Amino acid sequence: MENVNSVKKLAYDLAYFYEKEYGCCSQCVVGAIKNTIGSRISDDVFKSATGLGAGLAGAGYACGALTGGIMALSCFVGRDISDFPDPEGIRFKTFQLSRRLVDKFEAEYGECGGDCSAVQTKLMGRSYDILKGERDDFISAGGHDDICPSVCGKAAEWVVEILNEEGLI
Repeated sequence: MENVNSVKKLAYDLAYFYEKEYGCCSQCVVGAIKNTIGSRISDDVFKSATGLGAGLAGAGYACGALTGGIMALSCFVGRDISDFPDPEGIRFKTFQLSRRLVDKFEAEYGECGGDCSAVQTKLMGRSYDILKGERDDFISAGGHDDICPSVCGKAAEWVVEILNEEGLI
């Protein structure tokens, strides 16, 4: 891709904006990729990312920005249902690209960088359970001001970077 830096910046900016304004980190990353380079990302893929937000349904487990990023990567290099047997091993290529994204999260946020609670603790000093009465505390601590928006922005930027390095965009 000729001007990958401008696409990376746009993906970062969109994911950041979406998280700040609308929340649901997984959808914010998928939406940013869809609206920059994601002609392969359907509206149903975007919709299916809803339950992954805030660490899998608000539970603080796998980081939604990471899972959304993996969903976006998979749209570019995942196996189709018509090729479920996968004799070419497409799923393993998808695993490799997804692992690169996981590695970027761990380099940025620590060994458990793919874990929502760990990312929150690293960036905010503690984690928040937004479905058990801590949403207001999360917001007051700046969760939607800059912290989670920047995590989403970085995830979207890294997805573009990985896809570009693989010649998939």
